[in-house]
Amino acid sequence: MFVWPPIAILLCAVGPVLAECPPNPDIAADIDRLLDGVQGAESANAARQISNEMWTLWAKAPDDDAQRLLDDGMARRAAFDLDGAIAAFDRLVAYCPDYAEGYNQRAFAQFIREDYAAALPDLERAIALRPRHVAAIAGKGLTLIQMGRIREGQDAIRAALEFNPWLSERQYLLIEPEGTDL
Repeated sequence: MFVWPPIAILLCAVGPVLAECPPNPDIAADIDRLLDGVQGAESANAARQISNEMWTLWAKAPDDDAQRLLDDGMARRAAFDLDGAIAAFDRLVAYCPDYAEGYNQRAFAQFIREDYAAALPDLERAIALRPRHVAAIAGKGLTLIQMGRIREGQDAIRAALEFNPWLSERQYLLIEPEGTDL
């Protein structure tokens, strides 16, 4: 009778071992085009359609394995299985540490869970990887505001609005009376 060695049993229990993550898709030219388009959009509806195209690009994972992890995490988050979502995103960022959307989506799940201290470094990593990731920049602003860091949060939202002036997060900007400092 054959007895599996303990390490083989452990490997089977944790699931398939993923290969090395391939490079991220090159979306820079498409994002440039979309950012130009959203800045020239004539209505909120037109801007929303362009923003949806950006989301399609950001959510294009480097390969099928990464896409499955991203899709699984997003589905779990949508079903409010936040622990399951974060676990899926943990696997995604471990597999593809240079894929910004893994960090951005994990931050979103942490934000919903109100774990702002955990969300912030993920947002910062997503922005470092994709400096024009408007949603991550806006998310950072909202996270900072929730942490009581109002001035920094507003600055982040203003930075996101420089890319996309139609963002709904603009509603979180306060009008500052002359000479005040939030």
